[in-house]
Amino acid sequence: MLSQSKRSPSVQRMIVLGSRSKNQPPPPHVVVEALAEPNRDPARPWLTLLYDEIAPQVVRVESPSVVVWSSIWSKRPQAEVRFDVRGGPSGSELRWTLHDVEDPGPALTGHMCKRLNELINRDLRHSFGQ
Repeated sequence: MLSQSKRSPSVQRMIVLGSRSKNQPPPPHVVVEALAEPNRDPARPWLTLLYDEIAPQVVRVESPSVVVWSSIWSKRPQAEVRFDVRGGPSGSELRWTLHDVEDPGPALTGHMCKRLNELINRDLRHSFGQ
């Protein structure tokens, strides 16, 4: 007799829609803190959302190197963003990976990946003085 999966029918598999890695100036623990509490430092705001975006919830923090956000897009509520942070030669290497239960097509996927790149590799980086 074949064994059946114990996976709940409501649990869906996530697929990778995009990923990008870039260095950030501070050490890993500082980057993880900024991702785990994006609005904690009013002197360094960086998570400025657009009209079609919502503030993410922190789904999981695996200190010292992983933070997972819920979707920032109300039209894609099942999407998640995983951040992997490692020590680098001068600061940290930060990789974001966008997951969703289905591919929304190249136009929306491109928009979502571009937006994450702006928020993380432009705005977060700029908040650290770079």
